[in-house]
Amino acid sequence: MRIFWQSFVDASASAPYMARLQEYLNGIAAPGAVVDVAGISPPDRDFGRLSELRCAILAIDNGLAAEEAGYDAVVIGHFQDPGLYELRASLRIPVVGAGEASLHAGAQLGRRLGLVTLDGVFETWHLEQAALYGLEGRIAGVRGLDCMPGDFSDALAGDETAYARMREAFVACARPLVDAGADVVIPAGILPGLLISREHGFTVGRAPVLNSAAVALKSAEMWVQLHRLNGIEPSRGPGFARTPERAKADFRALVAHGRAGPRPV
Repeated sequence: MRIFWQSFVDASASAPYMARLQEYLNGIAAPGAVVDVAGISPPDRDFGRLSELRCAILAIDNGLAAEEAGYDAVVIGHFQDPGLYELRASLRIPVVGAGEASLHAGAQLGRRLGLVTLDGVFETWHLEQAALYGLEGRIAGVRGLDCMPGDFSDALAGDETAYARMREAFVACARPLVDAGADVVIPAGILPGLLISREHGFTVGRAPVLNSAAVALKSAEMWVQLHRLNGIEPSRGPGFARTPERAKADFRALVAHGRAGPRPV
């Protein structure tokens, strides 16, 4: 089983994170499963909708190439899941969004979910996600760590002081969510998910903390197995209607070569 994992960080600028993520995912993968982690350059470095769209375009193009290269599944390893539905409509292999998988997994562990995200700017997007996935009534709140991906580098590279500082910041964000009624805490990002992956039975108060990185990988493995078992795919009705080959070719040409005509004046 080969799984293509699309991260939204730069492989060079966030080398400790990428190395740790690759090591961690392959360390917990099912026997015979191999995970290849790819980055994006420039990464999702300006938190905003246009940056997310740009990275989504590259992720979709990479996902199309991954299926052609023989991968068995694609994971959008970015909690906001940009490009998830477009890619799911375009591939026959399973496409898993880290955010979608984590939110639905959290909903099986408790009634109200508290999300700890990288930056408060993502609060609106996570609420939109929850609504899209039918879970809007299950969100107790969203709080941001107000940090950048690079802030995790030292902690993930083995600096225990940095790890303790980031863990404390995570708990400080999660505790008010639990006080507000959250009975499951979800790291709304692979970075904080990977940060707490070394913890066993991690809780904040009574609330278990879900490892979003592990959930995304195990979801991908499950869907690959089910796809092999009985050929199940997403509904090809209006939600994920099959993308025509010409539309895929037009998309990939745009990514590779840019627009065909001049910009409008």
